[in-house]
Amino acid sequence: MSAQFEPGYDMHKGVAELAAQARLAEDVHFDALFLGHHYLAHSAFMQPIPLMGYIAAMTERMELGLGVYVSPLANPLALAEDLATIDALSQGRLIAGLGSGYRAREYDAFGIPFEDRFKRLEVNTNVLRRLLAGEEVSGDFPFGRLDRAKVHLRVRPQGATPDLWMGAFGEIGLKRAARLGCSWLAPPDGDEAEQKVRFDQFRGFLADHGQPLDRAYPLLREAVVAPTEQAAREIAREHMVRQYKQYKQWQAAQDVSIDDLIDQFAIVGDPETVAQKMCGLIDRLGLTHLLLRVQWAGMPHADAMSIIRLMGEEVIPAIKA
Repeated sequence: MSAQFEPGYDMHKGVAELAAQARLAEDVHFDALFLGHHYLAHSAFMQPIPLMGYIAAMTERMELGLGVYVSPLANPLALAEDLATIDALSQGRLIAGLGSGYRAREYDAFGIPFEDRFKRLEVNTNVLRRLLAGEEVSGDFPFGRLDRAKVHLRVRPQGATPDLWMGAFGEIGLKRAARLGCSWLAPPDGDEAEQKVRFDQFRGFLADHGQPLDRAYPLLREAVVAPTEQAAREIAREHMVRQYKQYKQWQAAQDVSIDDLIDQFAIVGDPETVAQKMCGLIDRLGLTHLLLRVQWAGMPHADAMSIIRLMGEEVIPAIKA
């Protein structure tokens, strides 16, 4: 869910649109709904944790995930309390995706050195996992001191936590995710051959660290489905490309043509084509989750609803069949 709007957008209308998208997604058999995270966005960006609580109240079945939360900017005790609350509100449907982010501006605003982001990601992830598991945690950490800190709000058995995923782009990030026992949330860049290499590497790193291979294997992709291939590509050209050109720090999004951007980072086409592409990725990469962003800032709500409905009514049944 792209929960961001043009500055000055009527947010009463915007919230109603997000609620309609969430309800429709559950009605047409989507399995999960994910939210991203940024501060100081160029859009009217709704923060994921309060929004997730709102969505939890209007859904019953879908998993609710962070994909991803810039956790080095957070105190892990505060984040653990927030996530435990979301897990309770959703009756155990939370997936906690974590990442370092890539914008120095966010770190400057919080007074956290940008060069410390990976070290803080590791420390915060370890502390967060222990707190969510119901453990007592003590020690001096970069974020502060904990003295027998414990989160008592729980809906899961002692020792169990929501799934922890970690976003990463490069080999070092894959190794970090494996070492910390997190599933890797693969970003949308790269064609299938490149993704196959990365997933094979990640499974190897998991084995090197004695981590179980039986886990979630998620991949993020931009997605547009329309009655015809041409109509789908026109939507992608107009809205998806505009979004990616704002990712000024992500060089991979700056160095390719519009059509290459669509072909490399997206699943675009008519329902049959999209279903075939998705099945291929799921089978050949061994995916458990395929996260599809189907709306971008400035895209009409009616277009997003049409994509969600067509995806749910025609693509998902074809995949499950």
